[in-house]
Amino acid sequence: MQSGVQCLTILLETLNIKVMASLQTLQAMILGIVQGLTEFLPVSSSAHLLLIPWMLGWEPMGLTFDVILHGGTLIALVIYFRHEWLQIIRQIFVSTKESRDYSLATPLMIGTFPAAIFGLFFDDLIEHQLRSPEIIVFTLFFFGLMLWAADKRGSQKRGLQGLTGIDGLIIGLAQAMALVPGVSRSGITITAALFLGISRADSARFSFLLGTPIIAGATVLKLYDLLQTQDMVMASSAPLVAGVLFSSISGFLCIKYFLSFLRARTYLVFVIYRLVLAVFILLLLVL
Repeated sequence: MQSGVQCLTILLETLNIKVMASLQTLQAMILGIVQGLTEFLPVSSSAHLLLIPWMLGWEPMGLTFDVILHGGTLIALVIYFRHEWLQIIRQIFVSTKESRDYSLATPLMIGTFPAAIFGLFFDDLIEHQLRSPEIIVFTLFFFGLMLWAADKRGSQKRGLQGLTGIDGLIIGLAQAMALVPGVSRSGITITAALFLGISRADSARFSFLLGTPIIAGATVLKLYDLLQTQDMVMASSAPLVAGVLFSSISGFLCIKYFLSFLRARTYLVFVIYRLVLAVFILLLLVL
């Protein structure tokens, strides 16, 4: 009798482990899709990755998982913009009249420095002090209004040709602010580019190109820290594989269709979404 109870207990525990693993993989797939979409839409991926588990009562999947998700969106960026990056690399090492007239290498290199420097000095402060729903309510609302103002007031007359190092610096300084959850890296860099008179589609394209080295650097540094602290939770597990796969696929599709969307439409729908989400979170906090 006792042996039968023990066998039943082992069976139930095994089934429970399998069910929990399946649920964790499903959550990873959902969060991977969310990461892939919100990394490139001007709505803040960090805010959504914090808010969705908070609102649904999910257990946090750990820092390793967050890093892997960003690695997935990095894969999407590299694949989609592979031709542009090959051209930019050639511009760095081969100086011709054409490359001097149309070179994104300089504004991209200059624009990368502010976020890299701010990240090195303030990452711990932001990680432990500013990752709260209250902060996200403010940043979603305020920077949503900033995006609306830039979309309305920007001249939309400039393209990527002729961007200067000063343009790169201004957009790069804006990108540094995106370390705060809710600001949105793509949102704040697109806002800055719009204020500089760059067209909607080209503002997004430059934002994505500028984000590539930052996402790559942050991913490498976080993985190095995790290896140093031996905090590689869930390594080689199904949730990690599902997360990176779905963030890569959804990220690639988001870039493709978002750029097409902007050729004929404004950013108003994303402004409205940010404001509605901010109000919704505020209601959850006060009720």
